[in-house]
Amino acid sequence: MNPLLAQLDFTTVASAALFYAFAAVVTVSAVGVVVSSNIVRTSACLLFALGGVAGLYVLLSAEFLAAVQLVVYVGGTLILIIFGVMLTSKTIFQRLNARPRELLVAGVIGAVVLAALVTSIVTTTFANNEIDPNAPYPVGLLGASLIGDYLIPFELVSVLLLVVMIGAAYLAKSQKNAPSEPREGK
Repeated sequence: MNPLLAQLDFTTVASAALFYAFAAVVTVSAVGVVVSSNIVRTSACLLFALGGVAGLYVLLSAEFLAAVQLVVYVGGTLILIIFGVMLTSKTIFQRLNARPRELLVAGVIGAVVLAALVTSIVTTTFANNEIDPNAPYPVGLLGASLIGDYLIPFELVSVLLLVVMIGAAYLAKSQKNAPSEPREGK
């Protein structure tokens, strides 16, 4: 038997397979977010991309980050986007059409960011720090840090999201109560 295959156990192979599955879901969904011109399909692709990132966090043994990813981004931001679109848009099947100039600017910015990411990954030397899987997860320290250091920014963001939801509901209500324009020729 090959000595390399003898070192591989089921958990290593399963972890690698799950990593590639989650990475494929995130990649395909992220491309779907960028390429789709329908706002509802874009939101659905964003849901799968953010959910796939949460799955990657679970594989990294960062369960807290995975839960925050699901609650804040998938649960909060995506629902906010869906309700905002449904409350303020005349039709949920409205297509987003970008002009060629906007596509060019977006392509250049994307290429610059991709080049910066690839350069930073290639030039960075990663330390081989092994993490003890039996070490206790410092949730208490994390909670104390969040409440002590980041309580005010957290509360400001929650108030901002509340104001956005109230504003979207107010705009939707004012559009429904506005008298419709008379049609020409009737």
